[in-house]
Amino acid sequence: MAERFVLNETSYFGRGCRNELANEIKSRGFKKVLFVTDKTLIDCGVAKKVTSVLTKAKIPFKIYSDVKPNPTVKNVKDGVKICKLCKADVIVALGGGSVIDTAKGISIIMTNPKRADVVSLNGLSNTQNKGMPLIALPTTHGTAAEVTINYVITDEARQVKMVCVDPHDIPVLALVDSELMETLPKGTAAATGLDALTHAVEGYITKGHNLMADMFHMRAIELIFQNLTRAVNEKDPEAIEKVALAQYIAGMGFSNVGLGIVHSMAHQLGAVYDTPHGIANAILLPTVMRFNGVVCADRFREILCHIGRPDALHLNDQDVINTFVWMIEELSKSVGVTQRVRDTGCKEEDIEMLAQKAMEDPCKPGNPRDVELEDFIRLYHEAM
Repeated sequence: MAERFVLNETSYFGRGCRNELANEIKSRGFKKVLFVTDKTLIDCGVAKKVTSVLTKAKIPFKIYSDVKPNPTVKNVKDGVKICKLCKADVIVALGGGSVIDTAKGISIIMTNPKRADVVSLNGLSNTQNKGMPLIALPTTHGTAAEVTINYVITDEARQVKMVCVDPHDIPVLALVDSELMETLPKGTAAATGLDALTHAVEGYITKGHNLMADMFHMRAIELIFQNLTRAVNEKDPEAIEKVALAQYIAGMGFSNVGLGIVHSMAHQLGAVYDTPHGIANAILLPTVMRFNGVVCADRFREILCHIGRPDALHLNDQDVINTFVWMIEELSKSVGVTQRVRDTGCKEEDIEMLAQKAMEDPCKPGNPRDVELEDFIRLYHEAM
């Protein structure tokens, strides 16, 4: 059976690699930039670290910064209008997953105008044309949106997070400059790092996993366990750079093999309560891994042997599951993430509604253990 693997064209890594942006834009023949970011990055001066590169190179740009943390259909439509008005021929996205996902939506609609409603892009998309050229500079070490074929947009009217899967949206260039991540608030750094861990773990155990993806996911898991605490608590530049690399590596994997029900459940918390995606994943990961362990204890055992617990080879399956979940919980605590689902604003009476939405989420089929509505209800209750 043939297995497809999609990666972006070119990536740069390392502190200061954003300075390659101008040369790349000019060598590719682009003339006008739509610069997509958010107001926080403008206010804290991070955006200027990139726009100054464009200004110095005399590359004209128009800024679009009205992007929400859980971006909406309206965010994408507004960005398309501005892109058309300024006559840009390339999009540069600076931000976390919300900004880069919004830019992907703009990119796709610019070349596939029949999908301008945005909502028709939900799920496995069948767009005809490759998106408008997109260059991504992540400012968080979590989502890996700069290297994936996925983007997530909230349909506020239905309170649903749409997971759009489309190889036509992948950026042509990624610049993973860890210096842009060094001013992240501690909470954001922790949440996005745990988001990356969720990507790597779910990708490693998903039904669609393969040898190529396993290689990426395992290395990402190792790097996150080794470096996240120092990256968050000490702002250690080397640790931040390694976590940035880990989230990118995880993205190369899960983008090609899918995820599982941590994401199915987390998407609903984001859509209904506007919970930051990384926090939602961090809250749910231990509970879901305990549930999934029944069918993938051997995969957990492999992970444990790579993150400092070689004794897992001699543990029974239940002890392996307990140990793995405990290590995830301890990592979360070490970076200050101790929330539960109830802290998102969720009430007991909301749980059945959330579970019904999770049943329709496109990440659900990839979960290693089959899930019914009653399972989702129980898992939300356990995570409360």
